[in-house]
Amino acid sequence: MSDDLLLSAQNLTRYYHGRKVLHGVDLELKRGEVLGFLGPNGAGKSTTMKLLSGNLGAHDGVVRICGHDMADAPLLAKRHIGYLPEVPPLYLEATVDEYLKFCARLRKLNARDCVCAIAKAKRECDLEDVGSRLIGNLSKGFKQRVGIAQALLHEPAVVILDEPTNGLDPNQIRAVREMIRGLSKQHAIILSSHILSEVQTLCSRVAILHHGRIVFNADLGAPSSAISLHLGVVVDPAVLEKIAGVESAVALEDGRYLLHVDNYDRAVEAVCRSAIEHNWALQEIRRDASILENVFVELTCNDAILES
Repeated sequence: MSDDLLLSAQNLTRYYHGRKVLHGVDLELKRGEVLGFLGPNGAGKSTTMKLLSGNLGAHDGVVRICGHDMADAPLLAKRHIGYLPEVPPLYLEATVDEYLKFCARLRKLNARDCVCAIAKAKRECDLEDVGSRLIGNLSKGFKQRVGIAQALLHEPAVVILDEPTNGLDPNQIRAVREMIRGLSKQHAIILSSHILSEVQTLCSRVAILHHGRIVFNADLGAPSSAISLHLGVVVDPAVLEKIAGVESAVALEDGRYLLHVDNYDRAVEAVCRSAIEHNWALQEIRRDASILENVFVELTCNDAILES
């Protein structure tokens, strides 16, 4: 495994009560990446993150963290993972310092390392002024920070955050976003969120899950360098990528494509020329100013099914 490949999931499959809810999910995460993990409610996001973090077992497939197989060497694999579930696992009757010390000892840190790890996590999550306060008396924003801090104590290579800004007010959301930006410089991060603008701002790559299947997994690029294309015929994206100025092409559905280009004006001219030459029945071509929203709607417009 490459030193830069920190997480690899292949063919992840999971059943609930005899119903298949994950259908061969494949994911990879490299050092320095922030992966936005999206999908409608019931798509299987939380189930997938539980499998990746080792909190749930797959019925088929393999998860490797920093080269360690989650099934064969779970303790080694989990040493490299920090996980914040959608509902943070907090003890409300404990102080912040007491809770973080408890979590650090669960991670097998010795007394000296505990002190250093707690101080660093509090500094990264801006908790230095609330160490002696009861967690139950903190605002929801600070509770989320405590939840993130416990995921960072052992300096994991991979951090998995499930809806870290869920239920926060705008100021709290901004603070947590800034914290995640800082963390992304040192960790590879998987971020699940329903706030598309948040994902597009924070994430370098996006994977979309729908009905238990990965239907999109790519770098979205910048809005100014993206083209939304609608053709009257189906064209292999590899053919579109051969057009001058087109860096990558992703097929959506019904003849729609998302193109990443190096220069918008030059690429539009080349695409139009190719469409005429090959009789692709060009229906629409335009600058895509809201890439993520358009891709998400195109790929998940069918009714979502609920997880059991």
